[in-house]
Amino acid sequence: MKQYTFVTLLVFFALSVSASESKQTKPNVLLFLVDDMGLMDSSVPFLADREGNPQRHRLNDFYRTPNMERLAGRGTRYSQFYANSVCSPTRTSLMSGQFSARHHTTQFISPDRKNTGDFGPEDWKWEGFVNGDVTLPAQLKAAGYRTIHSGKAHFGPVGKPAENPLNIGFDVNIAGCAYGQPGSYLGKKNYGNGIKNRQKRAVPGLEKYHGTKIHLTEACTIEMKSAITQAVEADEPFFAYMSHYAVHSPFEADERFVGNYAEATTPKHAAFASLIEGMDKSLGDLLDHLESIGVAENTLVIFLGDNGTDAPVGNAHAISCSAPLRGKKATHYEGGMRVPFIAAWGKPDPENPFQLEHPVLSGRFVTQGFGQICDVYATILEITGTEAADGHSVDGASLLPSLAGEPLSKDREFLMHFPHSHRSSYFTALRKGRHKVVYHYPVGKESKSKGRSDFPRIELFDLVADPSESANLAGGQTELCETMINALNDALNETKAQYPVHNGQSLKPKLDPK
Repeated sequence: MKQYTFVTLLVFFALSVSASESKQTKPNVLLFLVDDMGLMDSSVPFLADREGNPQRHRLNDFYRTPNMERLAGRGTRYSQFYANSVCSPTRTSLMSGQFSARHHTTQFISPDRKNTGDFGPEDWKWEGFVNGDVTLPAQLKAAGYRTIHSGKAHFGPVGKPAENPLNIGFDVNIAGCAYGQPGSYLGKKNYGNGIKNRQKRAVPGLEKYHGTKIHLTEACTIEMKSAITQAVEADEPFFAYMSHYAVHSPFEADERFVGNYAEATTPKHAAFASLIEGMDKSLGDLLDHLESIGVAENTLVIFLGDNGTDAPVGNAHAISCSAPLRGKKATHYEGGMRVPFIAAWGKPDPENPFQLEHPVLSGRFVTQGFGQICDVYATILEITGTEAADGHSVDGASLLPSLAGEPLSKDREFLMHFPHSHRSSYFTALRKGRHKVVYHYPVGKESKSKGRSDFPRIELFDLVADPSESANLAGGQTELCETMINALNDALNETKAQYPVHNGQSLKPKLDPK
């Protein structure tokens, strides 16, 4: 019989308890958000063929994301998941569960000036979250969670409370500030610190990596792993918000991976792809870390992007870097609003009590119906057993029933409201059922459309029959168009939306162009 020392037995017993008999009474959550990553920026296929099976496209064979493949195999991914077309509105929706029309942070937050636009509503919420606002990390903190932020924050401008994630409910802030893009991704450039023309966007708090070869994505991941370990050692459930600066510009190559993209059309596209692969390595490192410290079975992992891709390829409104979808970041087309979404337990275990209560089907591909950004808030509240705040309106619904196999409601709506100027300007889009309507307010550059008189003020698409949005139905299906515009107006009225302003008058959508 093999002999064991008393110490060996104690170590064996301790490891057994930590791995299989966790004392956790609440599950952990890892929310993994990627900046400017679209639906097609992955080797995981998110589009479906006519039979509802995953369909690979050219871009799926260009990008390398094995850890996204790993996560998708362990859980459920959605073919149709919507976010706002720019970042700050999405990040505010994630933390509040509200459509941008309701929370009024309708434009990306410029850190040092109020970027309303010529016709935007002056009282939009440029300052981001203010004292007294309901936020997801504050609610989870009050419920006993350690709340950890790592990476890009972009919740508020310089000098306002939301500039610092600690002021909206996070216990730990790693590298988060007012800026929406880094001064540099490179440790040898100090992530922008002290570099001329980069200092304004310098990433704070990572001084120990300055002068090294460590990429920003890697540094934020290392620090997140450490913060998670500290929470586990303190026997506290954690909400870990891994919010990468990647893959936002500047497109500085991740030298570990850029050699994999020699076939890229431009050096910038190769750099973008290397940022994607570096992000994917971060996902794999965090999954490995959860397993190594014995909490993977107790941790729900949610992966998504914050808006459509900004890959440096093609025209923003064309079928190019989101092909076969049309458009990219900051446009009203599907390429600007559709993002990858995967949810999985860190390590599937059919006997785990949290997974028994809230199962997530492995290898499932959801093609019927759609999810949207506000659902993440509702999902995390439910799985953590956290009470919703009194009087706080929530536009999302928990996805836990869907992740367990129930169909998504066919009556869902997603409202994307953008009364500002960008690649697509002054518009509201509503997805309802199989259709999407886009109303272009008659102001700004798009009302003139470079001198054209036929610019469509209303666009209507059947996304089942026409996923590339090539056929505008607004002129030929007047009854359907009227129904969709009425639904859009109902949603705007219910959320108390703010509108573009022209000659002192708020412009509300209407069918009559006169």
